Amino acid sequence: MSQRNTDVTEHVDEGQACAILDVLNRVSGKWSITVLIRTAGGPVRFTELERSIGGISRRMLTLTLRNLERDGLIVRTVYPTVPAKVEYTATEMARELYDHLVGLTAWAERHGPAVVASRTAYDRAAAPSP
Repeated sequence: MSQRNTDVTEHVDEGQACAILDVLNRVSGKWSITVLIRTAGGPVRFTELERSIGGISRRMLTLTLRNLERDGLIVRTVYPTVPAKVEYTATEMARELYDHLVGLTAWAERHGPAVVASRTAYDRAAAPSP
């Protein structure tokens, strides 16, 4: 284990580490990040989310929303209209996370080309010679 990982984990018991990793895995998922970013600005309807998130299926969006609601990161509000109007809003906890997600996204945009170049160089060096 690297020194950096040792410093972080020496203060956390195994049960806490598993809980922390579970939360990080949940909020770092491809669709979770996108949904959290979209809902941070205020209430958003399901169809708005569906249209604004390219490539997500209705089922995956539904599962992602349910998981984020279960984790306390979004609130689902159903209005008694016909048809029913449903909105999703980020909670205070999610809005705090939003600032970190924006920073992480900016980092990925800045360093994405370098990561791709590094992968290409690594793969070239690791490829067997013909």
